[in-house]
Amino acid sequence: MKDKAYKVLAHTHNISHNQAKALIDKGLVFASGKKINIARLEIPIHTTFEILKPKKPKILFTDEHILALEKPPFIESYDLSNMFEGWHLLHRLDRETSGVILLIKEGSAFHTKAKEAFKQQEVYKEYVCLVHGILADSIEINKAISTTKRGFAKSRIDKKGLSARTLLTPLSIMGKKTLLKAIIKTGRTHQIRVHCQSINHPILGDRIYGKDDEAKRLMLHAHKIALLGYEFTSPLPKDLCIE
Repeated sequence: MKDKAYKVLAHTHNISHNQAKALIDKGLVFASGKKINIARLEIPIHTTFEILKPKKPKILFTDEHILALEKPPFIESYDLSNMFEGWHLLHRLDRETSGVILLIKEGSAFHTKAKEAFKQQEVYKEYVCLVHGILADSIEINKAISTTKRGFAKSRIDKKGLSARTLLTPLSIMGKKTLLKAIIKTGRTHQIRVHCQSINHPILGDRIYGKDDEAKRLMLHAHKIALLGYEFTSPLPKDLCIE
């Protein structure tokens, strides 16, 4: 017999239907090693689940101007403002992306300067990602991107879109996967994900622009950011450390 995934999950773990739907929507529920992405997916009623538990954000640095956090995967950027009272997002990361993220005092003089630094592309942003395939040489991608927002954001390569520039440098290769350093000169929505897909090296775990693989999350990490005299680094998580 089969039933909708959220109903089976709710029954199995003795939680409400709304709680089960929320866990699935956050990408935290797996069965047989594969993520369940659709709450209404019909699955066997005796399915065994694995539910991931997001870690808590870690404070990397704070002063009167800025709060630098290490965001774990599966936490929405917008939720951080609720976790740290008085602080507001300066920029955001995708839900499954880990790494350094910055919050500021909204409306402050520093906030104004920081927003202008982002606008003028004066912020250094370095990521690390694990991609499908072997990329042996560095490559600079200059491909414009356009984004549509219909319930959720999705981007694509589009000559009429906004300029986007990404520099990819291979760090290590294991089997048919490559660990890359990605420096973005611009900050378009899903820029690294779209640019990697455009050269046929999608990021592991990218279920929008990539393949339906068994990675438990989008293998993308915000490693370093620098602006206005500040520089912050978030160490690579274990799931991105390949030999």
